[in-house]
This record gives sequence, C-alpha cells and structure tokens, in this order.
Amino acid sequence: MTEKVCYAELTPQDFRERLAQAPIAYLPLGTLEWHGEHLPLGADGLQAGGFFEILAHEVGGIVLPMLFLGPDSVCQREGQEFYGMDDNGHLAEQAYRYPDQQFTGSAHLVPNETFHAIIAATFKQLARAGFRIVVAHGHGPSGGFVSEHAAEWKMRFGLECFNCWGSPEDSQGLGIQVDHAAMNETSLVMALHPELVHMERLSSDLAVWPVGVDGKDPRLFASAEVGRHAIALQKERMTGILRKALAELS
Repeated sequence: MTEKVCYAELTPQDFRERLAQAPIAYLPLGTLEWHGEHLPLGADGLQAGGFFEILAHEVGGIVLPMLFLGPDSVCQREGQEFYGMDDNGHLAEQAYRYPDQQFTGSAHLVPNETFHAIIAATFKQLARAGFRIVVAHGHGPSGGFVSEHAAEWKMRFGLECFNCWGSPEDSQGLGIQVDHAAMNETSLVMALHPELVHMERLSSDLAVWPVGVDGKDPRLFASAEVGRHAIALQKERMTGILRKALAELS
C-alpha cells in the first residue's frame, strides 16, 4: 500500500485525483488520554487513523490528521477536576475500581460547545474542499457527539456522516474501539503499531486489575491476531457501507 492517502502528505494533484475517485474524508477522533500503562497516550487516534488508512486504500478517500481534543465526562471533588477515566465510575465491575485520580498524560478535554464549534468549523472546510462524506470515529464521547449531530452536518454542510460502530461483532470485542485499553483496543494497537505496546508494564498478577482499563483483561485475551481479525471484519463491513453511500450521492 504505497499510494498516499493522508491529507497532509498529498500534493494538489494527488488531492484532486483522490477526491474525484471518492469524496470521503476520514477524521480520526483521537485524544491524548491514559490507556493503561501499556498503551500510548494517543491510542484513540492511532487506532482510528490506522483503520482509516486501510479503508482509504480499499474504498478511496483521504485521511485527516488526528483531532486530539474532545468532550468527556467531568466531575469536581474537593476542588479538583476529574474527567474521563480519572473517575472510576466508568467501570461497571466493582473489582476494577480504583481511587479517583488525574491520570498521567491525559490532556484532551474541551467543553461540548467548544467541540461543537471545532467540528462545525472542520466540516465547513471539508465541504468547501469538495468532500461529500465524512467518517468520524475514535474516542467514544467524540464519536457519539458527532453522530448525534449528523442531521445538522447534513443540513448545514451537505455532508453524510458515518462512524464505525454498529456491528454485531462489537459486543464480542471485535469492533473498532469498543472497550477502553482492554482486549479490543490493545489488540488493535498490537496489530497496527506493535512497537508501541508494552504488556510487560502491566502486573503479571492477574488478581491485580490494570488501572483505568475497562473490558476483557488484555493480559489474557489481547493479541495482534485478534486485532487483525477485528480489522478484517470491520473493513469488509465499512467497505460495503461506504460504497453504497458513494453510489447514492446525487
């Protein structure tokens, strides 16, 4: 896959050709956020961007740089602000809970109204550049926010908006980013960027749950093979969705 698909690397001629082939913009909704001691802080954008590059080679389109700012839950306790995974209330299993804490490296939060303005400005520019379809995926709260406003983006900018959730395999951990630093996300990073995964930094004692990890234990269930399987399943599904959307463009 030597053909360039990343927006920042394209010449104007490259851009014209790719846009004419498929006016799809892929927006990785990343964060700079704790994903356990074993994964990089930019795991959200790295996963979405890596999957998008695979899709762009298969279907066409252009992959934008990672957007690392996004919305998240926020709470205040004793004068300190916690957001996202800082707050253990995200974890369904009591055994996985941990003291609320500001996790190392997390630096992504913007208010919903700010994120709305960022996305609206981004989509306005993408429409101006000639795109007709946007696939925005990555950080869960960011993707959910973009999808909730899909009708607005269509009305204001004429853009059809998609994400990568909705597969029956999501509940089996074989979607794209359907947990937090657990089996699914760890496997995807293993498949896309194996050099960035450090499983040795997690406790070898399985009774000690990895802090800030939500989902199936990555020490037991994550592998590059699982990641590649998830990517293959979702590539086939998203390829069908996007080719149908391209065919329906008026």
